[in-house]
Amino acid sequence: MRRFECSAILFDLDGVLVDSAAWIELQWHRWAVRRGLDPAPFLRVCHGRRAVETIRLAAPELDAEAEVARFDPADERGTELLRPVAGAERVLGALPPGAWAVATSGPRVSAIARLRHAGLPIPGVLVCAEDVECGKPSPDVYLRAAARLGIEPARCLVVEDAPAGLDSAAAAGMAAIGVTTTHPAVELSAPVLIPDLTRVHLGRIEHDPAESWRLEVLVVETVAPLTAARPFATTLRRSAATRPFDR
Repeated sequence: MRRFECSAILFDLDGVLVDSAAWIELQWHRWAVRRGLDPAPFLRVCHGRRAVETIRLAAPELDAEAEVARFDPADERGTELLRPVAGAERVLGALPPGAWAVATSGPRVSAIARLRHAGLPIPGVLVCAEDVECGKPSPDVYLRAAARLGIEPARCLVVEDAPAGLDSAAAAGMAAIGVTTTHPAVELSAPVLIPDLTRVHLGRIEHDPAESWRLEVLVVETVAPLTAARPFATTLRRSAATRPFDR
């Protein structure tokens, strides 16, 4: 069992809270077929990235911004494929308000719809694709989530399922837990890997005089990291102040 201490947990959405891999791949497949494109290159890189960055990687000859502008955010077909990741409801239900956030590469309208379809709560802090200039693996989305919570980045713990998201957390100076719902363990550079959120448990929850939470997070490891993980300390550093994210 691994023990973390932090002031907030920042969750990725797809593959961490909502089991949406099949739904996301269905949307990309439909879009590629409509455009007369081979879906395979997009499916290889779509998880954990904003749509605009997925298109830039898979089809650099296209105008990514123009393509994304044509997406239909109201396309709800296939939402019966959306369900909560095992353990997500329990973990979110145990966290106090202001001690967690969701930071996703998807647009806000889609993120809210996915949470609702999965029966999960909408967080007080929800950072989405349109809230940052650069998506994952840039650290922007996690830094903005920490700033909105008023928590120093080094006091945040990230839960991620994608290599780009883990790179984002590392660039933000945050410890991370990898979830193997979307990618195999060998592709995830995190010191702790788990199959789902049933392996995450909350121990002590305290409110310190600085008006931030102190969370004890206990993780039952069942997946051994297959690559050298980044050297994160399991006890995160504390600081008296947080620097605002001024983008």
